[in-house]
Amino acid sequence: MVFSSLIRTLQKSPLTKELLEKLKGNNELGLKGINRLPKGLISSTLAQANQQNVLVICATLEEAGRWTAQLEIMGWKTVNFYPTSEASPYETLNPESEMIWGQMQVLSNLNTPESEDNNFAIVTTEKALQPHLPPPDIFHSYCLNLQVGMTETSKNIDTALVKLGYERVNLVEVEGQWSRRGDIVDIFPVSSEVPVRLEWFGDELEKIREFDAATQRSLDKIEQILLTPISFNTIIANTIQDNNYDLDNYLSEEEKEGLENYNSPPGMQRFLGIAFESPASILNYLSPNILCVFDEIEQCQSHSDRWLEYIEENWHDAEKSLPKIHRSFQESLVLAKDLPKLYLSEISEVNDENALDLSSRPLPTTPHQFAKLAEILRGKREIYSGITLDKYSTWLISAQPSRTVSLLQEHDCTAQFIPNPRDYPAINKSHVQGTAIALKYSGLAELEGFILPTFRIVVVTDKEFFGQHVLATAGYIRK
Repeated sequence: MVFSSLIRTLQKSPLTKELLEKLKGNNELGLKGINRLPKGLISSTLAQANQQNVLVICATLEEAGRWTAQLEIMGWKTVNFYPTSEASPYETLNPESEMIWGQMQVLSNLNTPESEDNNFAIVTTEKALQPHLPPPDIFHSYCLNLQVGMTETSKNIDTALVKLGYERVNLVEVEGQWSRRGDIVDIFPVSSEVPVRLEWFGDELEKIREFDAATQRSLDKIEQILLTPISFNTIIANTIQDNNYDLDNYLSEEEKEGLENYNSPPGMQRFLGIAFESPASILNYLSPNILCVFDEIEQCQSHSDRWLEYIEENWHDAEKSLPKIHRSFQESLVLAKDLPKLYLSEISEVNDENALDLSSRPLPTTPHQFAKLAEILRGKREIYSGITLDKYSTWLISAQPSRTVSLLQEHDCTAQFIPNPRDYPAINKSHVQGTAIALKYSGLAELEGFILPTFRIVVVTDKEFFGQHVLATAGYIRK
């Protein structure tokens, strides 16, 4: 968590207290003039200061992926990427399994006791605000929580796995499969990265172990596992069956027969509005203790409007007038009205009189110009309209922190590498002395340095030092 110390510093700033008061008073706050890395830092600072979780809404999956990579180094216990689709909910084809399983994994995480901890982030797109899910109580009723020491008959376990849609095979290899060998049951949950092996002693669950699907070798012991259905189609189909809802206008006799035998026809998601009077969105699965962060809300609105135009045509063309399971972006915002919201925009000229301009700026440096960079960091050079970095706290985030420190020291800029980013006393002492702090980072997020005059901090990354993102541990350089 390389940025934990920087977030801790930001939380002590008087400006942070002012922002928190505005957010609390209005239940929303707009910040502009803030680019990608500061967006994540400020969002994490405000949420963690209030002991809140965070939901980040982006316009595209690409931007959501960037957010996810950056939040993983900002002090969150878990960071969840919630995938979404541009496809119509009225299609007669099933959505991609990988997307559904990714959603299942996030919902599974939200359905565990650990989810009550105020230390997780979810990143997604505005499509997650669409009504694409079963109601939370229905979904939770389909989840199977297996714990070491519990008692359950093998027949009940087998029946439950079938109802969840898992396929019985001789050898578990991919998600959605299960097998039994006497008192040993192997399952590959769609909400997990690895399969699990359940070892029973009579009707008591004695052990749960993760295992390698390729070698079948047992790995770490775990105390519990939460199994979700393999898809939402399973929940929709079972609900329709249990309530005898009429699908005669939509399905052939063969498809209806398959439905009765737990063999759902493709495209069951289009019947979500038949199965449930009020389909849910990701918002319905979250506790009130969450900060909703909208990244570039105008882009989210524009992206949603284009999608909505296509979906409206698709819905009108859908057979037999299926119940509507889409809504506008503004309608989704209304449903989030009671949640605290943070609106972020990179452009300072954005048309929002109530938004505060944080005036985040890039470092005006050329890679490998270490003398110029050192002069700027010493506060000896004016860089923007009267701004120098004198008395700013400086953070060097690098895969080669010892090298960056040496390069600056060669040009009379004091800097110190601190191996432990949570060594707060050493970091505070160095900043009081005007020394730049170097912290090691060798992850995958592509970081770009910035100056944040409102907080009087400057962050320098390998991009400013060397013109590229350096992955020291991987042994190569990404340009």
